[in-house]
Amino acid sequence: MNIFEALRESHDRQRGYAQSLLQTHGDTPERKEAYQRLKAELQAHETAEERCFYIPLMAHDNGVDLSRHAISEHHEMDEMMEELDATEMSSPGWLATARKLSDKVHHHLKEEEHKFFQAAGKLLDAQQKEALAGLYLAEYETQLVSA
Repeated sequence: MNIFEALRESHDRQRGYAQSLLQTHGDTPERKEAYQRLKAELQAHETAEERCFYIPLMAHDNGVDLSRHAISEHHEMDEMMEELDATEMSSPGWLATARKLSDKVHHHLKEEEHKFFQAAGKLLDAQQKEALAGLYLAEYETQLVSA
């Protein structure tokens, strides 16, 4: 498995969790569970991806801007989750922010898969891609357990 395959597995989970979240209503156990699942997935993925994909890419001149952009989008998603944490789940504002978060997640994943991965694929050799996958998966599991 290479780093791109490992990241795509998490991306697929994120899409599913974001979709599930938008199907929920009010301050219900279903909404709480869907949000916690998405939040834990996003946080574990972001941390592991930054440490095991974007930081190594920054060692390449052509990887700096793309890494900074992706990390900046992670920060935007974190801010939306903080806003959700501070808002009543039953309020219309909560669902509006959840929709914004879902839209940002989908935009970010599409951009990574269609733009960033191609650029990174040219900067990393096959051995690095495999090694980074192992590092990413280990870090991801560590982050998910501590979430």
